[in-house]
Amino acid sequence: MQTRRFIDNQFDLFILSLTEFKLRDSRETMERPFFSLAKRKRLQPIEYKSDDVWVRVEPHQNYGMATIWDADILIWAASALIDMKNRGVNDIPNELHFQPYDLLKSIKRSTGGEHYKRLREALSRLRSTNIRTNIRAPKGKRFAEFSWISEWTDLVDEQTGESRGMSIVLSQWFVQGVLQKGGVLAIDPEYFSITGGRERWLYRVARKHAGGAGAEGFAISLPTLFEKSGAEGTYRRFKFEMQKLCKRNELPSVKLSWEEMPGKEPRIRMIMRNAVPDDDEVVATPTRIRKSRKPKSKIPPPSEPMALFLRRDLSDTTIARVRKDFPGWDIYALKTEFDAWLADDPARRPKDYQAAFYGFVRRYHGRQFGT
Repeated sequence: MQTRRFIDNQFDLFILSLTEFKLRDSRETMERPFFSLAKRKRLQPIEYKSDDVWVRVEPHQNYGMATIWDADILIWAASALIDMKNRGVNDIPNELHFQPYDLLKSIKRSTGGEHYKRLREALSRLRSTNIRTNIRAPKGKRFAEFSWISEWTDLVDEQTGESRGMSIVLSQWFVQGVLQKGGVLAIDPEYFSITGGRERWLYRVARKHAGGAGAEGFAISLPTLFEKSGAEGTYRRFKFEMQKLCKRNELPSVKLSWEEMPGKEPRIRMIMRNAVPDDDEVVATPTRIRKSRKPKSKIPPPSEPMALFLRRDLSDTTIARVRKDFPGWDIYALKTEFDAWLADDPARRPKDYQAAFYGFVRRYHGRQFGT
């Protein structure tokens, strides 16, 4: 069993406990092509322009471009920043200290020696990949230019060769984007189990666009989706791969469907699964197709662990009420905030989860608009 070591008082002060984070992803990086979707070294830049928004990503000739798997580190970082913000930390730092063992465990990676080597390689790509974009360009400037992290350090024990602690310095562009109002979205922890690059990217697009779209979800044409991907290869190949993904329909929390459009290119409809009414869930049996109804959840007994209690889904009625009375909010991000608030004090556990969540949103809405 590996023993954790804390390197000095400075690291003790800022060391992060990763297991308690609610996972968040940076909203601005979820729908535009900021990362390579392939594990092989990418040396071709990404050029993206849609309306007045543009992004250019330039790889390093030695390290290549930061990948969608490297972005897991940024998801961890965004989660850490929001955790500090929610705890009322003043002067949230852009330098984060951590134990590599903890980080790897939090993003569902193995912790063998080879994986520590891959972590260091990922940090080098995040530092050396150069991004230019007019998204949130500084005042008076045409664009912002940055790398995801400006530096990283690894203090290695001279005797054992093991890491005693690591740190990263996040770009100001990334930190400001995460901490701005609505800058992050909660994501399914199962995201880290997705193995394919295009599947990971498609989940992030779906979470960004379909998260607040209700039971109808969000539909997007294949040519537009291809532009958003920044993927290498031909559109024909991309179309073939997307059709396979829709047929498998295995992304966590997301339902995909392929829609043929007469006289036009196909489109993909994305629906968050917990926004789909239970009555519409079709189950195949050997003799017929039938619709299944899930039993309605009951109020948990007091003995039920809080962790299990907080896994329950919002009912369709609650979702509809919130969207009707308080439009515009990301209901799933608010659920994450609500669950975190409940978890802070077991005495807060309500008898009626649905009603308590509605009241939470009503108060949140009121604070934002002074009503």
